Amino acid sequence: MNIISYHELRKISPQKARELVRKVFESNNKNVSKTAKILGVSRHTVRRAVYGPLEDKSKKPKSSPKKLSSELENFIVEESKKTGFRYRRLSFYLLRKYGIKISENTIKSILRRNSVARKTKRTKKGERSLYDYETLIPFSEFQLDTKHLLDKESLPKEVYEHMKRYNLPCYEWNIIDVATRTRFTAYSYELSSAFGFMFISLVALWLRTHNVRNIIKIRLDNGAEFCGGSERKLKQWNEMLSFLGVELNPIPPKAKHLMGIIENSHRADDEYFLMIHAERCKTKDEFIQRAQKWQDTWNFFRPHNGKGMNGRTPFEKFIASKSLVSSHIFQFPTLLLEDIMKKVGTFYSLFCNKFGGKYVFTTYLFLLEPQLGVEIFTTTKECAKILRRRL
Repeated sequence: MNIISYHELRKISPQKARELVRKVFESNNKNVSKTAKILGVSRHTVRRAVYGPLEDKSKKPKSSPKKLSSELENFIVEESKKTGFRYRRLSFYLLRKYGIKISENTIKSILRRNSVARKTKRTKKGERSLYDYETLIPFSEFQLDTKHLLDKESLPKEVYEHMKRYNLPCYEWNIIDVATRTRFTAYSYELSSAFGFMFISLVALWLRTHNVRNIIKIRLDNGAEFCGGSERKLKQWNEMLSFLGVELNPIPPKAKHLMGIIENSHRADDEYFLMIHAERCKTKDEFIQRAQKWQDTWNFFRPHNGKGMNGRTPFEKFIASKSLVSSHIFQFPTLLLEDIMKKVGTFYSLFCNKFGGKYVFTTYLFLLEPQLGVEIFTTTKECAKILRRRL
C-alpha cells in the first residue's frame, strides 16, 4: 500500500495536510519534535499546523511603500482604455501630456492586474513591414492621400452640422514622409486632378527649395483626384514631374494596407483636430489657422511609436538622422488650394517648355507671398530657369 507523505498531500490539499499533522501530534502525546521527525517536516511547520488556521495565509505584503496610489492606478487604466495604448506608448503619452514619469514595467503590471484587454490585429502571413526602416533616409519615400472631412461616420453630429453651416473646407490633402512621419497638408472645397497635380508640385518645389536632392518617391491610390487608374495620365504626370525628380507609384487595387501610415493619420485628424477645433471655427481663415497649428503640433510635438520612430517626434527623428536638409522644411504653410489657384493658376504651365507646345510667357506671379517663405518669380520662363539651375 502506498502511503502519501506530508509534502505530497500538501500539494493536493493544504488543509488535509495540516489535519494529518494534528492527528500525528495528538497520537504522540503532543510531542512537537517527534511529530516533526515522523512527518519529515520542521518543528515550525508542526506548530503552524497545530496552533494556526488550516487555510493558507495571504502572501500579500502588509505594506508597499513604492506602490502607486489607487487614484493614479485608476487614472492609468482609464487613459489606456480611452487611447487604446499599451504600456510602451502609454508611458510616453503620460510623460508628454501630463509630465507623469512611470516605467513601462509598472504600467504593464497595472494593465495586467486590472485585466485591460489588448487590441490585436490579425494578418494572413504574420507581421509585414512596408519599408526598410533601418536604411530609409528622410524625405525620400512618401505616402499621399486625401480625406473627406464631412464624414458622418467619424464625426459627432454637432461637429458635422457646424462644418456644413459655416461652409468650412471639405477635403484634406495630406502627404507624409515615411522616414520621419513629417506631414505636409492643404485643404480644398473640391476634389480634382488639377488640385492633385498642384499639391504634388507645391510639395516637391518646397522640398527642392530646402535641399532635398534625392529622388522623391510618392505612393498614392488610384483616386480620381490623382491619376484615376489611367496609365496614360500616370505616364504623363511622371514625365512632367520628373523635371522635379518626383516618381509616382500608385498602389494596386484593393491594397490599402500599403498606405497604412497615412491611413492611420486620418483617425488622429478626427480625434485631435476636427472633434476639438472645428466647432471653434466660423470662417475658412480661422480653420486654416488652426489646421496650421495642428500640423505644427504633429511635426514638432506629437510623439510617434511606429517602426523606426521609438516615441520620437518627426522633428526629433529628423535631427537624429543628421540630414543636410534645412530644418525650415518643417515650416510648410497649410494652404487652401482654391486660393492658390486664384493667384497662380494650375501648375501645368511650369512644364510646358520642357515637353513642347505653343504658349505665351506672361508676367504672371508664379508662387506665393514672401512672408510665407517662397520666392516670387515674374514669369514662368524665369521660374523654369531658376529651377533648372537649382536641380
